[in-house]
Amino acid sequence: MGACGLAFIAYTQAVTLGLVRGLDLEVAHLAASLWRPQVGVVAAAVALLGGPEVTGALTLAMALLLVRAGRPRAVWALLALPIVVALELVYKRAIFHPPPLRFAHTDGPSLVTIFAANTLTLGGSYPSGHIMRAILVYGCGAYLIRWLGPWMQMRRAAWPVMVSIVGAVALDRIYLNVHWQSDVVGGLLLGGAALAGAVAWLDTLRAVER
Repeated sequence: MGACGLAFIAYTQAVTLGLVRGLDLEVAHLAASLWRPQVGVVAAAVALLGGPEVTGALTLAMALLLVRAGRPRAVWALLALPIVVALELVYKRAIFHPPPLRFAHTDGPSLVTIFAANTLTLGGSYPSGHIMRAILVYGCGAYLIRWLGPWMQMRRAAWPVMVSIVGAVALDRIYLNVHWQSDVVGGLLLGGAALAGAVAWLDTLRAVER
């Protein structure tokens, strides 16, 4: 958690100073050159996986399952989501980092578009909330499946599926050009720090059970 947190702070400084602007533009131009409307429809659907509605519903479902499984203290790990979302909003308003609007395509459907037309970016563009929520929520889900999953095949597939989903959401943000690549990296680091904190708490509970 400390390593991800420090890396996020350092990378945020680089973004603020404009040190990654050149790479942002190169990646945005590359994504624009690969754009195909048919693939864009699929990308908009993939965006739902990191949207606030899906990740929020999954978090609520995990909380209910943990309570039913007799592990209410484990629910505290899921509080990492509202905490990290609050941090995301603070950074988006504190850092001047406009989204790549001249490259962007229509994002996945979400209630958030009521407040920000055609994009899920509120305020600034850094960090990407989609990838931040994805790595935290699906990471927690994979951990809980590894811990409490009823079938060995399910437990073995948990981490590969989680990595695949997070990777798909990360590429989706860049392919739709609703975020710079730096936004995605920032989201990975901030979400990774939150996931590490949640896992540390869950590890503590598992150690007590043993």
